[in-house]
Order: sequence, then C-alpha cells, then structure tokens
Amino acid sequence: MSSLPRRAKVKVQTAVPIDEFSSFSELSSASEEDDKEDSAWEPQKKVPRNAKQPVCKESKPKRVPRGKKNTLKISDGSEGVVVKELNSSVLIADVDLEDRKNKLDTVQTLKTAKTKRKNSAQSPSAPRTKKLKVGEETNKASNFKSESNNTETPSTSTLWEGACKKEEDEDGCTSDQSPLKKIKTESCPQGQPVRFPANASNVVEEAEMNWDIVQVLSERTNIEPWVCGNIIRLFNDDNTIPFIVRYRKELINNLDADYLREVQQTLEELRAVAKKVRGTIQKIKKEGKMSECLLRALLNCKTFEELEHVSAPYKTGSKGTKAQRARQLGLEEAARTLLENPGMLNLLSYIQPSVKGLSTLQDIETGVQHILADMIAKDRETLDFIRKLCQNRYISIQSSLAKVSSKKVNEKDVGKFHLYQNFSCNIRNIQHHQILAINRGENLKILTVKVNIPDGVKNEFCRWCIQNRWRPRRFARPELMKILHNSIDDSFKRLIYPLLCREFRAKLTSDAEKESVMMFGRNLRQLLLTNPVPGRTLMGVDPGYKHGCKLAIISPTSQILHTDVVYLHCGQGFQEAEKIKRLLLNFNCSTVVIGNGTACRETEAYFADLIMKNYFAPLDVVYCIVSEAGASIYSVSPEANKEMPGLDPNLRSAVSIARRVQDPLAELVKIEPKHIGVGMYQHDVSQTLLKATLDSVVEECVSFVGVDINICSEVLLRHIAGLNANRAKNIIEWREKNGPFINREQLKKVKGLGPKSFQQCAGFIRINQDYIRKLCSSQHTESAGSSQRVAVTSPAGVEVTSEKPGKKKSKTAANVVLKPDPLDQTCIHPESYNIAMRFLSFIRGTLCEIGKPEMQQKIKSFLEKEGIEKLAERLQTTVPSLQIIIDGLSQPESFDFRTDFSQPDFKRSIVCLQDLQVGTILTGKVENATLFGIFVDIGVGITGLIPIRNVTEAKLSKTKRRRSLGLGPGERVEVQVLNIDVPRSRITLGLIRVL
Repeated sequence: MSSLPRRAKVKVQTAVPIDEFSSFSELSSASEEDDKEDSAWEPQKKVPRNAKQPVCKESKPKRVPRGKKNTLKISDGSEGVVVKELNSSVLIADVDLEDRKNKLDTVQTLKTAKTKRKNSAQSPSAPRTKKLKVGEETNKASNFKSESNNTETPSTSTLWEGACKKEEDEDGCTSDQSPLKKIKTESCPQGQPVRFPANASNVVEEAEMNWDIVQVLSERTNIEPWVCGNIIRLFNDDNTIPFIVRYRKELINNLDADYLREVQQTLEELRAVAKKVRGTIQKIKKEGKMSECLLRALLNCKTFEELEHVSAPYKTGSKGTKAQRARQLGLEEAARTLLENPGMLNLLSYIQPSVKGLSTLQDIETGVQHILADMIAKDRETLDFIRKLCQNRYISIQSSLAKVSSKKVNEKDVGKFHLYQNFSCNIRNIQHHQILAINRGENLKILTVKVNIPDGVKNEFCRWCIQNRWRPRRFARPELMKILHNSIDDSFKRLIYPLLCREFRAKLTSDAEKESVMMFGRNLRQLLLTNPVPGRTLMGVDPGYKHGCKLAIISPTSQILHTDVVYLHCGQGFQEAEKIKRLLLNFNCSTVVIGNGTACRETEAYFADLIMKNYFAPLDVVYCIVSEAGASIYSVSPEANKEMPGLDPNLRSAVSIARRVQDPLAELVKIEPKHIGVGMYQHDVSQTLLKATLDSVVEECVSFVGVDINICSEVLLRHIAGLNANRAKNIIEWREKNGPFINREQLKKVKGLGPKSFQQCAGFIRINQDYIRKLCSSQHTESAGSSQRVAVTSPAGVEVTSEKPGKKKSKTAANVVLKPDPLDQTCIHPESYNIAMRFLSFIRGTLCEIGKPEMQQKIKSFLEKEGIEKLAERLQTTVPSLQIIIDGLSQPESFDFRTDFSQPDFKRSIVCLQDLQVGTILTGKVENATLFGIFVDIGVGITGLIPIRNVTEAKLSKTKRRRSLGLGPGERVEVQVLNIDVPRSRITLGLIRVL
C-alpha cells in the first residue's frame, strides 16, 4: 500500500505555530518495507491520531493537497535556512539554496525545460536546491504530479518528482537522463550545512523511543548532531560510503570512511535495539501484561542488555521471577504501603496458612522483600546513580585459571594463556586485545573471568537508597526498616550487580570487536592500495617440497605466457637452475615473485644464491616475497576456473601470486577478504560485522582507484559503489554485445542500472579517451552516409537524433549517437560537468588540456589571483566540490593515487637470523598490524614485532599521521633490533622512522 495517505495525515496533524515548527518537520517513510513494519507496529494503539480509518486508494489524489497546506516556509529568524521534508524523516539544513539552482546537472528534454521554467516563474519565492538526487526506478513520482505548483514552499523531492512525471508524459528525447525511467528523486543539499538548533536534530524513527536517535548517535560517536542527522539522511537515501566521502564532504564535515562506517554500525545497533523493543512491547501487549511503568521502562532502553534486564520476567515459558510470584500472591500492595505509609502496614493480616508463600510471617516478609528488590533494580534513577558511581571507582576485570581446565584442555593451549592466569586490570585501562584474549580463554574453558566491584560502591549505594530514593515517606517501625535494608542488599547482590557485570563485559567486548574489525579494515585497505608494478614481465613462484615449486610467467598485461613445475629441494636444484634461466631469458623476465608459504625460506635462499653468483646474466634479476594467503582457496574457486579454464589449480596459485605484485587490487578483490590474513582475532568477532566492514573497505578502495569500464573484469566491477554482481554482469554483457562504452551516459542503457545506481557509480568509472578516439574515428568514416538524421548537440557532447514518432522506445534503442567526453576520464562526477565547463571558461582552458602541464599552470595562476573560496562562490558550488573538479582537471590521464603507497620490497640477497645482533639497524616491510604491535618482515624468515608503545606520532611522517597511529601492511620502515629470543624465535624491534 502506498504511504501517501499516511504522509498527508501526518502533515495535517502536526501543524503547529511557526516558532515551534521552525526547529523540525516530520515525514514518514515512503518505502514499502516501512509500511509493512508500521502495520506490524500498530501505531494506532499508541498514538490516537493515527487510529483513523485508512484512506482508500481512490481518495489519494484528494489527500495530497491537504497535506501540502501545512508545508511551511520559515522566513523569520531562520537566516536563510530552509527546513525541508525528507523521505527518511531526517532534517537537513542548507544555506543559500535559492542562489544555487544553476547547479542542477540533469539535462531534461526541451519541452520539460520550458515547463520547468514556467513553473519557476509562477512561484518565484520557492527555494531551489542545486542538485538532483536520483533514485532507482519507482512509480511513486505519479503521486506527486501537481505538488510543485500548489505548495507554497515545496521540497526539492516533490518539485522534481512533478517535473519527472511531466517528462514521462512527453515524447522528447533527453541527452543527460534516460527518458524511459520513472525517476525517484531526493533533494541533494550542498554547501556547509548550518548546525541545527538544540531541538532541530530530532529524527522521527519508525519505532518511537523515549530518546532521540540523533542525540544518542552523537554521544556515542563524538560527532556533532547536525553531522549525524545528515549522515542518517544520506544512508536512508541509499547513498554508498565512497560516494558520500568523495562527493558529499560538506554534509559530513569531511569525515573519513572509517568514521562513517563507525557511525553506520552504531546507527544500525540503535535501530536494532528499537526494533527489538517494538517486538517486545507487541508481545507483552498480546499477553495482557503491559503496564504504563513497564512501557516507559522499555522505551527508555538504549542497549540490548537494558532490554534483556527489563523484559526477562515477561518471557514466554518462564515460571516468573520471585517478585512476580510474590505479586501473584497479592503482596504488591504491602510493598507499596511500606514505602508510602508504613504506619498503616500490618503484615499479619496477609497470613493465610493454607496458601503456600503466605503461611508464615517470614514468607510474607520475604515476598515483600522480593517485590521491593525488583522495583529498585528496575528504577531508572537508581540505575543511573549506580552507573555514575561506578564511573568514579576502581572497577577491575580479573581472570584466573579454571579449576577443571587441566583435565579437559590440551596443556599446549593452556600455555598460550599464561599471561592471563592471574590477571587483573582496571576496565578503563584494559587493552582491546586483552579483552579478546580473555574471552577466547573463557570460551575454551581455560579461564574464569569476573568483574570486581569494590564494597565501597555497594555501601554508598545502599546508604543513598535508604536516605534518598527509597526512604519511606513516614516513620517506619524497625522491623519494616529491616525489610527495606534487606531488599536493597538483595537487589544489589542478586539483580543490579549481575546487570552491571553484563553491561561492563558487553561494552568491553563490543568495543574490542569493533576495534579489531576496524584494524582488519585498515590493514586490508593498506594491502589493497599497494603500489602496482605495471609494465613488467613477472615470474610467480608457489614454493613447495615434494610436489615441487609451481612457476607462472605473466606478461605486462597479466596474460599467462608459460607455466611449469621445478623441483628445487629434492637434489635437482642445479639441473632446474638451467630451466629457470632459459625461461627468464626467453621471456625477458627479470623479476621473480615468491609466495610466503611452505618452503618459502629455502626457495628465497635458492634464488638469492643464484643472483649473488650473477647466474642470470645479462639479466639483472631481483625477487620479492608476497603473501599467498587465500591463493589456494581462489585457485579452486569457480571464478578461477572461469578465468583460467583447463589450468591445474596448483599453477593457478602461481599466476595469482605474480598478479598480486602487478596489480594487487585487481587480484585481491577476487578473494574473500577474511582469507587475506591481515587481521587479529578475526574468528572471535561478529562475522556479520566483519564481512560488512571488509566488503565496505573493498568497495571503497576499488571505487577510489577507479576502473576502466572497457577493460576491467566483472569481479572488479561488482565492487564499485552502486553496483553489485548482477549489474556488473549486465554491464559486461552489454559491452560484449554493443562494443566499448563511449561515455558514461551509455551506462544508463544497461539493464538494471537505474538513475540512483548511475549516480553512485558514475564518478568511479573511467573511460580511456585515447582508445575511444581511435574507435570513434574508425566508426565515423563507416557511418558517414548511412542515414539522414537531424541532430541536436547537448552540452555533454551527446547527439540526440530524432526518430519516427510512434516507434516504441526501449532502453537499448539506438536513438542516441554518443560522442567521447574527456571529463569521463576524470574523477569529476557527471552532476558537476556544467560547473567544470564554467570553471574551464573562467581559466580559459579547454577539454583537450586536461591533465597537461598547461592546464595545471592555468589553474594554479587563476587560484592565486582569485582564491578557491571566492571562486566556489562565483560558481555557486562548495569548496570540496570545486576541489574535486580542480583535481580531476589537473591529474594526468593515467593518474593512480596508489603511487603514494609503498611498492613491494625487491631484494637480491638474504639475511639469516644468526646474522642479527642487538642494535642492528635494518629496513623491513610491515606484514600485519594488530592492537598490541606491528609485525615487520626484515628478511630473516620470521617476522619481528614492534610493540605498540614504540609507535608514536613523532616517528610517523605527516602523511602517515592518522587517528589510529597505525602502520599498514606493505609500508617500509627502518627498525632497530632490541631483543632476540632464538629458542622462541622472537625478535623485538624498535621503530626508528617510516620510509
């Protein structure tokens, strides 16, 4: 069912005076999923205004004008800020919207453009947004056909939905948008958003709670509320992290992708809690056990632990708590009387000898005690006090060896946890890796873990309860005060202390898991962005003993030239050396890539010895060691079989090892991220969170590097923001059927690639202009006299040709002759092409000069005179958007920002462990980064460890300083040997500097 009647209903009901409405505006979600959830939530039982009879389908057109009457324009005291209504119900403020209309990049048909100008003339006071956010295919635009004409201050979404509906009715052609799409659009505010007033960042979620999701999200992530509000709205509009980080910087205050992922995870947690609360309320209501007090307690829950604590007594199948059983005996009135008017309480009157639990005075006192303990443990003010009290006290987590561990667990496993067999640490100082280690030991039944809260906390808590919160209102006899004292002691020991322990453990574990996953993500990003080594012929070696070393020689374009097997460690090393030399000379290959698996050290020594003897002359051969993690898994996967049919899986591993140096990103995306092996405790953390984070990191890396749409593989393409396996497959099929893509506009012809997907992916897709120019020149001569057509050239370089009227259009109809657009080879998004062209006219540059020194000089001299802020104002755009345009025009055609990252460490000789001495200074390559230290390969067969305390900001270069102070895999460092433990094969290193 469409959400339109509900939307109109909300607007009518929430009409308030201007001074109250200026801080927020409410709007319910328009998605079908939200409708389903709303119907399950039964809001009519909770909010009386929603209990009206649902509007039938025929009455929808009549409801729309009613909703629009309450759309207000805030003109007094708002300083040019327009509060807009959004489908996601998140408030986004934008400034100077009226001056930024010229930045709309979607080129409509000629008739639609005229209609749009006419509508603008009729309502000159209507604020305009500068960008059109285009969603996926939807039919909802038809519901808003007339909204843009009648509303005093229409939202951008409504304004453009009306325009899109009119375009659908026209038969004209478009050059920048597909004319065949029904477009779902969202407003796309730009510019530095103003901060919301104190109450303007409210977000109306589906499940209404007693807390504001924006405020709680801001508190948990330490990000300003207006930024959190913008982030929620951007995610609700199905924007991807790469798109937001690159093209919506001003809305997120220039946060990086890691912060954005952190906010997204926290947001999902809060929504999951709200959803579970909603389900719990529904379940308890159905059982008829809901009370006003319980409802308030449930709606106050912000974590799963709080919800579990409140809802546990009401679970189906539970025999009930002690307090519940006492209430069933009718003792709740006695407990309340003890607090409110103890002089009137006579416990003897409750004695019923024939009823179990009421037969003696002791039973009645115990029952009253249980009810009071339950009331204390569920009181919000009491829980807030004890939590605040614990924040200022020494709360420790302790672990010890379990009593039964020696009987059931391997002694070798017990030895791994010797550091934690008598361990104690303040919960505020404990490290994340220590929490994960303790949890693993507890799961293996090796360790026993407890949280220690000092007795002083309990004593102060009991004193506060007696003197303040739970003090009887009138004089109470000593025997009644004894019951109250016992209730408070029982409540703390039996209910509150276990709750605090669960909360502390859950918080520590959650933080440790998040940091572990984030560390895995940072390592993965560093590994994926390793500087490629293009233009070389490489020999990949997958070492082995019995089954030999597998060889694969690949060309500079990653084509397999030769595969072979040599047996270097079975007494045939000399004979095999001739074969290797012959292969290297035949294919002019001077770089050997050795996998770091079994027999790696021996294979490295073998090649190092031949190189030192100058055996491969006249070739100057070098070698490097590369991680082969995941290569074996990939070699037997369906993707590998499709890519290398008929090749032995063992030889596929050698091919993969070589390609990891030639183009690490293109090769590593073929492997499931968790198999790459650069994490820490990856099997102990939430696998759902780990997969989501790693997939997001891969998408970020592939998108930021960009792909050439005409040569990239399907596997690489599916990791572009806005695309998935299905869309990537459709793109490859379209390319095989219709030939190369001429410009980005052709992506709109691909099946399943709607306007929203195009918006998300377009900026990350590149089209090589040299290749396209050659292709177009050859095609132009062939089709010069093929047919007579009337063409209109659009600003985007697209020739739109007229066809016979009445001919049915389809998405693949060949009614558009596309020309190459040099901007398609840059990181500039198509929505900014108009601004880029105006910028070029300002600096008197041309598209032919993109990436050349002449363009760089023109931009530099113009910015020196004008200044980027003033220029952004003239172009009616934001500084981040203008900076992307400047970067795109300045960067060379083959620019790859991975050149800023480290290349593999090529070597000619080998170092042995016996050659090391304390104080020796070496260079090495980071293999893995953990929360307790950095593992560095210094070429001796085992990795050395730099303790995390030695990694300080002063030792990192300015470009390497980041919030984690972390070094990632692949980075080259200069280290000093601090300690060598030969029996345990451990080397401790000190970081000198990052190279």
